Amino acid sequence: MGGTFFRNLNRNKAMLLMVLPGALWFLCFSYLPLVGTIAAFKQYRFSRQGFLYSLVHSKNVGWDNFKFLFSTDAAWTITRNTLFYNIAFIFLGLVCSVAMAILLSELVNKKMAKLYQTGMFLPYFLSWVIVGYFAFSFLSLDRGLLNHILGSFGGKSLQWYSDPTYWPYILVLVYLWKSVGYSSVVYLASIMGIDRSLYEAAMIDGASKWQQIRSITLPLLKPIIIIMTLLAVGKIFYADFGLFYEVPRDSGTLYSVTNVIDTYVYRGLKTTGEIGMSTAAGLYQSVVGFALVMISNFVVRKMDKDSALF
Repeated sequence: MGGTFFRNLNRNKAMLLMVLPGALWFLCFSYLPLVGTIAAFKQYRFSRQGFLYSLVHSKNVGWDNFKFLFSTDAAWTITRNTLFYNIAFIFLGLVCSVAMAILLSELVNKKMAKLYQTGMFLPYFLSWVIVGYFAFSFLSLDRGLLNHILGSFGGKSLQWYSDPTYWPYILVLVYLWKSVGYSSVVYLASIMGIDRSLYEAAMIDGASKWQQIRSITLPLLKPIIIIMTLLAVGKIFYADFGLFYEVPRDSGTLYSVTNVIDTYVYRGLKTTGEIGMSTAAGLYQSVVGFALVMISNFVVRKMDKDSALF
């Protein structure tokens, strides 16, 4: 048996060498850090002997870090904001990304299609710090573009960074502006892989563009839509820290609609320095995300086995 193993190893050494960098990356950044999850159950105190020594010799506190995380008045607010924002991001992001991919695929002038795609793809590479300053240039009380537009029509300037009323819509719009171009690439690639003879046959039968999209494009996109949605569901308890911290400029008056688990943990860590509490929050997010992926995949597998992620 050992000889067979080494023969297979030697036969596939070229492929294994190609996989090695990715395997090392996962080992270093995904598996080795799992040791640190022990800090979620400890009152971590750093010592000069190093991280592992401190981790082993820190006081065990059991579930106290989790209790501390969810015993505050903000626990419901941050959980609600994280969950509902991500639901909006998943649903609206899916609709906008698929719609954008279909529109790009229908453009006759492919050079213009590439130009539009590049223009929509560019915001994804901007950091949230830059996006935050873009938003500030629109929403600033004194020099903001939106307040100038309101003033030109006789309206009053709004204190955007002091009024939480509009921020759920602002955050969703900013997220879609930054991410839709990137997300649409996956769906556009899938559309490009659809057999064009199907559309030609539909046109011969007199099908309109909408009928072709409804009867050919969307059904054939269903597997990739389900996979992307399942992956997004796994991160439903994770929030994009930059979006919720940089864009609202960490305004305290907006915490009721901009405070999520990630920003709450960051502020708590900055204030108290409790590494155990931040590790507990990360472990909580990972466990819930894993459970949601498994449950969602189970439901999909029961409905359509071929569309399941695994």
